Amino acid sequence: MQRQQQGFTLIELVIVIVILGILSAFALPRFVDLGSDAQAAALEGAAGAIKSSASIAHSAWLAGDRTSPVDMDGTDVTMSTEGYPTADDAGIMTAAQIDTATDFAINNGTVTPVGFDDTSDADGDGTTGECSFDYSATTGNVTNLVTDDCV
Repeated sequence: MQRQQQGFTLIELVIVIVILGILSAFALPRFVDLGSDAQAAALEGAAGAIKSSASIAHSAWLAGDRTSPVDMDGTDVTMSTEGYPTADDAGIMTAAQIDTATDFAINNGTVTPVGFDDTSDADGDGTTGECSFDYSATTGNVTNLVTDDCV
């Protein structure tokens, strides 16, 4: 007479748990480093906001009397002689509505996350501080966008 099996044996359950443990050991590290991806995405978003704001401010400068400041939705934005927002808090950061106290800082046209450790080398390539981009008040362009060390 054969006996019908009504469930899993203990050894089968242990094997399934071991297999799940091995799989999670390989899969978990891929999802642990989401902070640097978020920081890089935020930096790319800020670069996009600055590009758009520079274009809108330049259009307002061209359509107006070509003086500084330009009124953007009730806020004065300081403009360069070329007609783009200046590379400072009163210029491009105001135009893009980026909070320089908590989000991003601008120094000589280089935009970095607030509190970013410019001595970090997260990707291990020997170059530190690669989490920034440059804004030019002369052309309104965003250049040198690097996210390698965003953490």
